[in-house]
Amino acid sequence: MLRTGHAIDLDAAERTPRPVVAVGNEYPPSFELARHRHRRNQLLYAAAGVVTVATDAGTWVAPPERAVWIPAGVDHATRMVGAVSSRSVLIHPAVSAGRGDHCQVVVVSSLLRALLLAANEVPARYDRDGRDGMVMALLVAEVLRAPIVALSVPFPRSDALARRCHTFLARPDAKVGIDAFRATLGTSRRAFTRTFRRETGLSFAAWRAQACLIAALPRLAAGEAVTSIAIDLGYDSPAAFTTMFKRWLGFPPSQYQP
Repeated sequence: MLRTGHAIDLDAAERTPRPVVAVGNEYPPSFELARHRHRRNQLLYAAAGVVTVATDAGTWVAPPERAVWIPAGVDHATRMVGAVSSRSVLIHPAVSAGRGDHCQVVVVSSLLRALLLAANEVPARYDRDGRDGMVMALLVAEVLRAPIVALSVPFPRSDALARRCHTFLARPDAKVGIDAFRATLGTSRRAFTRTFRRETGLSFAAWRAQACLIAALPRLAAGEAVTSIAIDLGYDSPAAFTTMFKRWLGFPPSQYQP
């Protein structure tokens, strides 16, 4: 189910009497989808472009060869970076519970990518016992086994700490340390460190690096120079930024530029 335009009738897609339905769309640059939720789990994949998903719990970004898993019932807003060709699937929770009940960024293997593209050619009311049914069944199996990749910025539950994190995410700075964060909250370094890890699942250093990645990826996709991005994010040099980038993603930032 592929459409060109600004919206898809997701209600109709979710009512389709099949466990899996493919949804594709062509979005213009910088298009945003307001907060909404699905009755089914969604794997949101951009065959071209970059997508960012924001919820009350955090922010997730999917550059090329990555996708965002969005569980059923989770309110989320989606922003497109550049022109985006989305190729997504909506999967009934009964056949996809093993993927988890929180948002994740996952690796899109060459096989999963091929299946996502092929699924958009499958009719909504496909023959579950025929070839199309086998394609969809294999697609679900690959979605469930896709490895998680660190491309998210989870927000703490504490209001004051969450507000501080939101402020930082609006303008990440790799030079900002724990003391700068805790000073605004009036807590000790030890208490801050313990609370931050408990509420985000990450050390502060790891969370800060993720925030910088989240900020950098859309800019890279838009064609900005690595040097200017590195300087804006507070890195001492483009080499330092590249080292951090490769440590987390396994590839240099130049690979994410058009």
